[in-house]
Amino acid sequence: MKSYIGPKAILEKKKKYIMPCLAHFFQDPPEFVKGSMQYLFDTEGKKYLDCFAGVSVINCGHCNPEITQKVVEQVQSLQHVCNIYLTENFVNLAEKLAEVTPGKLQKSFFCSTGSEANEGALLLATIYTKSSEFIALRNGLHGRTKLGMSVTGIGMWRTDPNPCGGISFAPNPYCYRCPLGKKYPECDLECANQIEDIIKTATSGNPAAFIAESIQGNAGIVVPPKGYFKRVKEILEKYNTLLIIDEVQTGFARTGKMFAIENFDVEPDIMTMAKALGNGAPISAFIASAKIADTYTRPGASTLGGNPVSSAAGLAVLSYIEEHNLLQNAYDRGVQLREGLAELAKKHPIIGDIRGLGLMNGAEFVHADKSPAFNELDEVLEEMKNRGFIIGKNGISRNVMAFQPPLVITEENINDVLNNLDDVLTNKKL
Repeated sequence: MKSYIGPKAILEKKKKYIMPCLAHFFQDPPEFVKGSMQYLFDTEGKKYLDCFAGVSVINCGHCNPEITQKVVEQVQSLQHVCNIYLTENFVNLAEKLAEVTPGKLQKSFFCSTGSEANEGALLLATIYTKSSEFIALRNGLHGRTKLGMSVTGIGMWRTDPNPCGGISFAPNPYCYRCPLGKKYPECDLECANQIEDIIKTATSGNPAAFIAESIQGNAGIVVPPKGYFKRVKEILEKYNTLLIIDEVQTGFARTGKMFAIENFDVEPDIMTMAKALGNGAPISAFIASAKIADTYTRPGASTLGGNPVSSAAGLAVLSYIEEHNLLQNAYDRGVQLREGLAELAKKHPIIGDIRGLGLMNGAEFVHADKSPAFNELDEVLEEMKNRGFIIGKNGISRNVMAFQPPLVITEENINDVLNNLDDVLTNKKL
C-alpha cells in the first residue's frame, strides 16, 4: 500500500519550493490521492463529493474509465512527436471541433492551456484586422500570459506591474450589482451600449476585438441578460471589430449546451477552449472561421499542442459527452440545484443572489446591507468540506459559493449537498 507524506508535509514543501503566488483552499486542507467520477478521496480514505471539478475541468468525471482507457492506449503507442509531424488524432479532433462549435468556426490551433489559447486568439485578431487595440470586460479573467493578463479585469489576477496598452474595459453585465446603477430590463442593456461609446472615444475607432467570457467565472458566475451578446455583436459589426468568446470555463456541456455562447444565439468570430476538453489532460485550442484563420500564414507551432495523448483525451471526451447525454444531465441537475438554492435563500438571508446556467452556478453570500459576506462563506465552505463536500468560491470579493461539479453528478448527489448546506447554514444561524 502506497504511503503519503500528508497535508502538513506538503504545506512545508510548498512554502520552501513553490512560489508564494500559489494559494490553497481551506484552513485545514486534505491531501487528495484518488478520484473516481464525481468523487475524491484523501489520504485517510475519506470520500468527498466534488462540486467544483478542478474549476470546470473534470466534466466527464475523475479517472473516467472510458476516457482513461483510450488515453492509456495512446500513451503505450505514441506520446509525442510535435505537431510539425503528421499524426492522426489532432486533425480528427479539429474536425470534430468544427462539427460541435457554433456557426462557421472551422479551423483550430492547438496549445496546452487556456492562457495560451486566449493569447493566440488575440494574436489572430491582430493579424486579421491589422489593429492592436482590444476591448475587454471589467471583472473578466483571460489568463496568466502578458496580453491575457492585460485584458483581465480583476485586480487580484492582473498582477503584471506593466500591462500592455491599447486596452479599454467595458462595464460587465452584472445585474445583481450593476456597475451603472441600473435595473434590467429598464436599462435597455446600457452596459452593452457603452461599448460603442468606448470604441468612439477610447480607441482609434477600429479595435481588433472584444473579448469576453460567455459567463464570467471568477467574477462570481456572472450571467449576462439574454439579449446582451446580440446587442454587443451588432455594435462590433458596425466597426469591423471581432468577437472573441472565451469558453475556457464554460465549454463542453457545462451550461446544458456544448458551449455557453449557444445560450445567447450569437456566433463568435473566434472562440477559445481548454479545461474540460482534456478532462485533466493539458490541451487547449482557439478556433475561427476559415476566412479569419487563413490569414495566420507566418510560422506558428506549439510544441505540445495537439500531442497524440491530449488529442486522444479530447476525442474521448467529446464521444463520452454525446454517448452519455451529459448535455441533458447538466441541464436537469442545474435546474434542480438552482431550485434548491432558491428554497434555501428563503430560509437563509446570507444568500443574496443565485445565478447560473446548467451546472455552472453561483450563490452570492451577503450581509443585510448587501455587502460581501466572504468570512461567512469561508466558514461554510470549511464545514462543508468537513462533511465531505468540496465546493468552490469566486467573485471579486471572494463571496460567491461556486458549484461547477462533474457533469455525471446525480439527483441524489444534489439533494445531499443541498440538505447538508441547509444544515450548516441553520447551525451557523446565517
